Parts: sequence; structure tokens; C-alpha cells
Amino acid sequence: MIPVDFAHEIETMQFLKRVKHLKTYHRQYLASFAILASLLVVSGCKKKAAPPPPPPPPAMTSPAPTASITAAPTVVSPGDAVALTWHTTDATDVSIDGIGKVPSSGTQTVNPTSSTNYHLVARGDGGSADATTRVTVNSGMASSTSDSGNNMTDDASFRQNVQDVFFDYDSYDVTAQTQSVIAKDAAYLSAHPNIKVVIGGYCDERGSTEYNLALGENRASAVKKALIDAHISPDRIRTVSYGKEKQFCSEHDETCWQQNRRGQFSIDR
Repeated sequence: MIPVDFAHEIETMQFLKRVKHLKTYHRQYLASFAILASLLVVSGCKKKAAPPPPPPPPAMTSPAPTASITAAPTVVSPGDAVALTWHTTDATDVSIDGIGKVPSSGTQTVNPTSSTNYHLVARGDGGSADATTRVTVNSGMASSTSDSGNNMTDDASFRQNVQDVFFDYDSYDVTAQTQSVIAKDAAYLSAHPNIKVVIGGYCDERGSTEYNLALGENRASAVKKALIDAHISPDRIRTVSYGKEKQFCSEHDETCWQQNRRGQFSIDR
């Protein structure tokens, strides 16, 4: 049997050994925690490299304008009506020599008395473009006519001052642009009260014959109404529809179709 004092001494030694072991374990734990904390601090303080700046966007370039102009017919007598038709793209400023600024696309009637080059210039953010069409005026053609001197004078003056009216596809609406043309026509007719007119309604080749006859009549009637609104007596105006039967231009494209969609003026004798 172990004496009580000796047994107590053994327990005390064992207790001290466990305390020493716990202290050693505690120091190892603190050392490990310190190392881990140091690593976290070092990694946290390390700055991340800034990403490279994005490449600059590609420079935006505006497309270069395009331009075209045609005349129909291209050979006329002095003062005959000629339809100029033009089309441009990507243009902010369009002009025709001798006419001035015009819309980006359109049709206008001119009455040259001598051979003329119609030069169109289209300008835009991407540059400029130009196109030219020539109308030859054959003075000998005028001398071969059998009209009287007075009729020749009236016809030439009429063709120079009264312009045809052009319409959009499948429409007989009088636009602001065509209204300005009609206003000039009305001013001439007001100054020449002895002249009576026939307004012919024309269409392009698309659609049925019956439909285009009705559309041509509506176009002629729309021009007549605009003249009446401008104080021209309805007794001086006669209308007739030709539909698509009489084409001014026979090509199958928009340029020709635009020339064929018109209300045409002629003197009613």
C-alpha cells in the first residue's frame, strides 16, 4: 500500500506535467496563429495589378455621298419641258447649277432655251459627289413647226413657265413641294386669262390598267383642285387620265417610274 504522502506527490507531478504539456501546446498554437496572421497581412497588403485600359473605340467614318441625275428627253426644241430626276445618298446639301438647292432626291421640270449641262453636287459628312446630265436644244426643230406665230409664242412662254406636277408612288397627294410648283403655275395662268389648260394624269407601269386609269384621274383632279384653290376658274381647266398607257420613260426602275407619275399641263385649244 502506497503511503498517502507519496501518492499525493505522484498526482502533483502528473498534474504539473499536464500543465507543462498544455503550455507547450498553447505556445505552438499561438506561433501557428501568428504565422497565419502574418501571411494574411502580407497577402492583403499586396496590391493587385490594375487591368490594362480598354482599347479605344474605332473611329467612326461617315459614308461618302453618291449622286445621279438624268434628263428626259435629252433633245428638245427651245422652251420644251424636260424632266430632271436626281437621287443622292448620305448627303446633307444638294444643289443643281442654275437651279439652286434641291431635296436629296426628286424631280423638277425645266424649260431650257439653249443646250445646257445640269450639274448636281451632293455634299455630306463623308465628302462630296457630283453628276451631270446634258440637254441638247435643237433650234432647227422650232423652225419646222407649222403653228402660227402667235401660237408659237404662247407655247414657248407656257412651257417655260408652267411646270408639270410629280407624285409619289401609288399616291395623288399634293405635297408641300408640288404645292409650290402649282403656285407658280397658277401665277402664270392668272397673268394670262385667255389660256385654258388640259391636265393629263399619268402613272408608272405597275398595277392594272383599270387601277391606273382611276389613279391618273385622281392625280389630274388633285392638280385641278389646287389650281382652283389658287383662284383659277374651273372653266379654264380640263382633266384627262392616261393611266399607264403613255410612258415618258420606258426603263424599269424608280428613276423612270418617278418621271411617269405626273400631272402634265398642256394648252387646251
